Amino acid sequence: MSVEDVLLTADADGVRTLTLNRPKAYNALTVELKERLLDALREASATPEVRAVVLTGAGKAFCAGQDLKEHAELLTAGDPAPLGTVAKHYNPIIRAIVALPKPVIAAINGTAAGAGAGFAYACDLRLAASSAGFRMAFAGVGLGPDSGASWTLQRLVGYGRAEELMLLGRPVDAAEALRFGLVSEVVADEELPGRAHELAAQLAAGPTCAFAKVKEVLNKASSSTLDEALAAEDEAQSFLGATEDHREAVTAFVAKRKPEFHSR
Repeated sequence: MSVEDVLLTADADGVRTLTLNRPKAYNALTVELKERLLDALREASATPEVRAVVLTGAGKAFCAGQDLKEHAELLTAGDPAPLGTVAKHYNPIIRAIVALPKPVIAAINGTAAGAGAGFAYACDLRLAASSAGFRMAFAGVGLGPDSGASWTLQRLVGYGRAEELMLLGRPVDAAEALRFGLVSEVVADEELPGRAHELAAQLAAGPTCAFAKVKEVLNKASSSTLDEALAAEDEAQSFLGATEDHREAVTAFVAKRKPEFHSR
């Protein structure tokens, strides 16, 4: 890995850690970083040895959202690219996180604002450092939400709270985020990397085939009728019941031993 890389990748214990690496710019999202992240998510999805993913940031911030300096420079130059970044970058990144058939943990080491917060909301689990915070900064720059935040945030905290946070754009610190249900756990800053890896490694050792179906069924159920949700559950159980992981879990239960899962 090079210290100049805008995205760092590290593998250990079946966990791939993706680190946004523009610390001097609070990991603000340039075109290069967005494209690198999208490629990395797709690669993690397609790599069998990767069984869980951690997304985090370098330095004092998780991600400050869109790099407004690059955005302004391109707009001033008459480049149409900034106006297409939602369709070209943010939407595919959110789809990649949500559809990734492995658990994705956001280790929020500092401020997560705008699209950076959207990325965190799209992850399956969110752990926050005590110094972390969230801010829906879109309205403050004359824009509406993107990066899936209109879909994910209200599912985490409810419609009314989501509207409040988006209209007012006020910061939410780690303690308040825990009360709202934005994060599942808050730890000391220095403990966050180790705790995130510990949790991701625990999931990586689990039945990742089942985890993929859990994600899939929940996503379908969030916008389906009861009958459609029941049908999706039936389909998932039929698939998972035929996996080696399920047979191993049952065998281990009868034998009173810990199961060993291989995502098959």
